Amino acid sequence: MLQIENIRRDAGTMPWFEEVEREADSWSFILMGYGKCVYWVQGEKMLLEKGDVLLLPPGATYYGKSIPSLTHEKYVTTFSSGAGGASPLPLLASDQPLRWRCAAWELLLARAQTMAQEWAEGAPYAGVLCSALLLESLTRLNREYDKGPHTALLHRQGELMTAYLRNHYREKVTKEDLAAVIGRSPGHAAVLFREATGQTISEYTHGLRIKTAVYLLRHSDLTVADIAEQLGYCDPSFFHRTFKRLTGLPPSHYLKEREAPLR
Repeated sequence: MLQIENIRRDAGTMPWFEEVEREADSWSFILMGYGKCVYWVQGEKMLLEKGDVLLLPPGATYYGKSIPSLTHEKYVTTFSSGAGGASPLPLLASDQPLRWRCAAWELLLARAQTMAQEWAEGAPYAGVLCSALLLESLTRLNREYDKGPHTALLHRQGELMTAYLRNHYREKVTKEDLAAVIGRSPGHAAVLFREATGQTISEYTHGLRIKTAVYLLRHSDLTVADIAEQLGYCDPSFFHRTFKRLTGLPPSHYLKEREAPLR
């Protein structure tokens, strides 16, 4: 089992600098949310941008810093792979740093956000949950790595399809709709979407809807039924099941956090 040592989120315009002069004792898993920053890893310069992952093994020496006038967001998880036994993944058996443009970036970002929140709040069993989410993220990264680098065309097609879904996620979006967006057959579009995001069209759509639902539960005066209908769920019970499956909590939990209206 992976042992989490620390999780942090760096964001904003404040200057950031980090240096590890001696050989690191732990792994570092770095995921870029937006913007740019730069690392020098064992003398090699690496410019990290939105969607990039940097995996640094124990023994790596490095330093990193923000770029003047540019904002950035990244999530940094330090961990050990556990004492004894074989590494659970081939990437964790390597002693070489890995920089990777991740196709399933949005999914990994969601996992990183959950990990950072759990770690900061110190919720019961947060370490167990964070270890599980980290292992899932590294597993998806290893699968991508095994397939080899994605082409620029796949990235572009993935961006076109996800952009369409972000604009139409309240509607019923089919593989035929996405096929029309990229000019491919429906079956091919569905396969490309999974390769580009790590999720099915349905999984991605539900993720967008539930993320919006959380916001509306906290910051609007709509009822749960109204939110479900507004987000395209005709059956409130299905909305409740989907919401709890994706967040681990019922909608009523977020209603308690609703902001009081201004008087």
